[in-house]
Amino acid sequence: MESRKSLQFLVLSICVTLVLVVTWVHLPSSPNKVFLDCTLSSAWCSSKNRIQSSTKPNNLIKKPQQSSSTTQHQQHDSDVPHHPLDPLTVQEFNKVHAILAAHPLFESVSKYTLNTVSLEEPDKELVIKWKRGDPLPARKASVTAMVKGKSHVLTVDLNTDEVSFHEKSSVVSGYPTMAMEEMVGVLDVPLKSIEFNRTISQRGVNMGDLACLPISSGWYDLPVEENRRLIKVQCYSKKDTVNFYMKPIEGLTVLVDMDKKEVVSISDNGRDIPIANGINTDYRYSVQKLNGDFRLFNPISLEQPKGPSFTVEDGHLVKWANWEFHLKADARSGIIISQVKVRDPETSELRSVMYKGFTSELFVPYMDPTEAWYFKTYMDAGEYGFGLQAMPLDPLNDCPRNAYYMDGVFAAADGTPYLQPNMICVFESYAGDIAWRHSECPITDLKVTEVRPKVNLVVRMAAAVANYDYIIDWEFQTDGLIRAKVGLSGILMVKGTTYDHMNQVPSQEYLYGTLLSENIIGVIHDHYITYYLDLDVDGSDNSFMKVNIKKQKTLPGESPRKSYLKAVKNVAKTEKDAQIKLKLYDPSEFHMINPSKKTRVGNPVGYKLVPSGTAASLLDPEDPPQKRAAFTNNQIWITPYNKSEQWAGGLFVYQSQGDDTLQVWSNRDRPIENKDIVLWYTLGFHHIPCQEDYPIMPTVSSSFDLKPVNFFERNPILKLPPNFKDDLPVCKAHDSS
Repeated sequence: MESRKSLQFLVLSICVTLVLVVTWVHLPSSPNKVFLDCTLSSAWCSSKNRIQSSTKPNNLIKKPQQSSSTTQHQQHDSDVPHHPLDPLTVQEFNKVHAILAAHPLFESVSKYTLNTVSLEEPDKELVIKWKRGDPLPARKASVTAMVKGKSHVLTVDLNTDEVSFHEKSSVVSGYPTMAMEEMVGVLDVPLKSIEFNRTISQRGVNMGDLACLPISSGWYDLPVEENRRLIKVQCYSKKDTVNFYMKPIEGLTVLVDMDKKEVVSISDNGRDIPIANGINTDYRYSVQKLNGDFRLFNPISLEQPKGPSFTVEDGHLVKWANWEFHLKADARSGIIISQVKVRDPETSELRSVMYKGFTSELFVPYMDPTEAWYFKTYMDAGEYGFGLQAMPLDPLNDCPRNAYYMDGVFAAADGTPYLQPNMICVFESYAGDIAWRHSECPITDLKVTEVRPKVNLVVRMAAAVANYDYIIDWEFQTDGLIRAKVGLSGILMVKGTTYDHMNQVPSQEYLYGTLLSENIIGVIHDHYITYYLDLDVDGSDNSFMKVNIKKQKTLPGESPRKSYLKAVKNVAKTEKDAQIKLKLYDPSEFHMINPSKKTRVGNPVGYKLVPSGTAASLLDPEDPPQKRAAFTNNQIWITPYNKSEQWAGGLFVYQSQGDDTLQVWSNRDRPIENKDIVLWYTLGFHHIPCQEDYPIMPTVSSSFDLKPVNFFERNPILKLPPNFKDDLPVCKAHDSS
């Protein structure tokens, strides 16, 4: 009955009726004083988003009053955890801050950085056994910190106030994710250099028009990298446009020691390259509408007079139709989906599909080996924090009416909690798609037409990692399918050039990209998004089965046919059996099955990965960026569950050397048959820029599916009702008065 009722709620009513911190550097009249102003959209830059430790009610931080579609105005000072996987609360962040401030490691130094502070999740077995109403397992915080140039990994027990240290292995390289304050803090370092200021002046750039970005330096086994945490700074002119990315000060790169806050070196090999004029690059609607209205369609809105048919209990438990899952914001991965269960329409039982899923790492290598570009091989989650770059979603444009908005609460470098408002939205989506249909043809003389509308639940986040915007969706469908989707938009990272037309480019010269406009080249690059998918199909012990689709020739006289396709099933025994490069002419299906659970007719229950976005890295495996991002050497990996193996590029990614990656773990070739195993999948994009990407890119998307395969006894949405005219309201246009 509950299942049928949930499906009926899906009858929706249809009516037709867009970071990195970009710091503007202003040099006032006094040359000895530098002001750093944050952009208005940078939530972490403003003290108004900090949540101060206080018992006074007037210090409660509310969500900003935006539009009528933002229906949740949460106050977080009094939040308490209700579930073992609930993120740290404001009170818990403040307690971690107080405990560490009094600890000898931190008390004895004037400055330290807490790079990450997050919930140390309880052991998986405890979480699975926990039931609502049970006491919560011990709450602990996992902390990475930089103290006197050294990395530390700590656990803070919030029940006992104890602090325990985890020794970082001497064979593991790298540094923790940068704190936002560290990124911002390096931007005024170049201004202390006479050489830098002279160069800016020689380029004809006014200091008031200077905009600079902190760029991770990668690792290239150079002497200068030894025992130093380095970052590079490159700058732009924002004169006459908000789109300063289109006005690079080409060839000027400042290498900065992040801990000492000093310039290590300055490279300037672009003095002869002009700064592009930036004409017609401002993409804001307030500017574009001055050129006349450009409305291509009438406004469209999804109306739900009875409200959404999903609920969010205790702030994190999402229930919709036949789905239930835990949802939270995370500073490194952005969104974490946990304990995903789907209700079986035959038994009304909630069945386990996935214990945990999230974006583990992003790798974005630019394909230009020249001095000012070779190091641009970003790992956005491990270096910058993908969740830290998440922007407040724009109601009605990022998310539709009746969307539910969830905040992120994270820790600043000193441990003080701050708010990332409207970071995630949840909404129902209907675009006129069909869940299933059939019409009988006239030959049968059966007048049958049956069609069912397709309604999905979407969980969304948008991260602005400097110029690029990533739209991350988790989509849940009533037929049991889960779709992970990535949209790429934002602004290209471009290179300045002396050329303003292709007829000026010598035939033997390679541009490393596309001439997009006068003096602007869009550089070729890749995007790889690697997902961690701890599938628990009807339980934790699963197997990975590769189903090869092979051509089978018929025997002489067997059939008029010469050949047919045959499915050949192979269960992977160890990790190397499941290191898979996708091949167009060697097709396969990839099943996660539970060998101990069978359907009524004897098939093992399972889910299959349906790949898409299959661009693969073509870089040399020994190229330093590729060694660091060895998790992109295959599209599919299977590893045994290990709580410490969640980040595909390793725990410490910044300046890592590739010694703690998914490739390293998988090469141990551990047993994976009928074990608690994790599926890893990498979505890939090759991007050769084109003029349509200028000055801002239309969104390009790709996705992959996790689809039930013999999981249900039959079509799980067979009983789904159609839409009827009387179910839908009639919407009429009316005056605003």
